[in-house]
Amino acid sequence: MKRFVLAISALILSATMFAQNAAPAQKTAEVIKFKEIVHDFGKIKQGVPVTYDFVFANVSGKPVVIESAIASCGCTTPVKPEAPVAKGKQDKITAGFNAQTLGTFTKPITVKIAGVDAPIEIKITGEVLNEVDYAKYEKEKGSKKG
Repeated sequence: MKRFVLAISALILSATMFAQNAAPAQKTAEVIKFKEIVHDFGKIKQGVPVTYDFVFANVSGKPVVIESAIASCGCTTPVKPEAPVAKGKQDKITAGFNAQTLGTFTKPITVKIAGVDAPIEIKITGEVLNEVDYAKYEKEKGSKKG
């Protein structure tokens, strides 16, 4: 009886291994193309949220589904399209940043596309200044224009 169970187990395992001839994985560049993958907000005022739209085009021959857009922390809130993006069409992933913590920042957002094994990373960067430093920055920026 033990030999019978062992033989059946080996047969099932072999059949499972040979049945996994999946199609080759697509690369992100074959499916969607972002206009840019990094956006620098520059200097922003603390406590004033900012957003940026990462525009992309579907460069594949079929509709594309963005499965997820996940931020590295709670200060960044990505919003992805819920509907499939038709071939040749554009859509966007909106990245919001709450600007609560002072200093420079780089916040990655990991984007997973249906049918693509490796996710792509888009990033927002910038520097959050307190109210006084931001006022100085704006004054200096204004005096350089004139």
